[in-house]
Amino acid sequence: MAEQMWSAFESSLDKTNLILKDIEQAYGWPKEQRNQSYAALRTVLHLLRDRMPVPESAEFAAQLPVLLRGIYFDGWQPENVPIKLNRDDFLYEVRQGFPYDVAGGAERVVQVVLESLRRHVTQGEWEDVRATMPQDLLQLMP
Repeated sequence: MAEQMWSAFESSLDKTNLILKDIEQAYGWPKEQRNQSYAALRTVLHLLRDRMPVPESAEFAAQLPVLLRGIYFDGWQPENVPIKLNRDDFLYEVRQGFPYDVAGGAERVVQVVLESLRRHVTQGEWEDVRATMPQDLLQLMP
């Protein structure tokens, strides 16, 4: 039993690392910049989570690796969502949560993270997430 739990943890860690590597590869960052890829992922995940209605947020989270699901739900206050953020507000919040200067700014950070996440959830779930976003935020989503 303990061996199965360890295997599930390792699998979750591997899947989370794949997502972080996707972000790093998009920017050409070496693994030593893992703090940046983590900050980008965490920031965008939290803003996406807080922008969605509770049921859709929970369905999306169910497709994330367990480790990433913990990061996703960290600090969540479901009684306060969805938070109505337009594109400019969303990008402003990304700049607040991601303190690094990168090519393309906050908009590129959002696009890179969302593209990576899109590859790791089902197409149907991604369409459901997109359906909860206002038109101006859809421009950022793959």
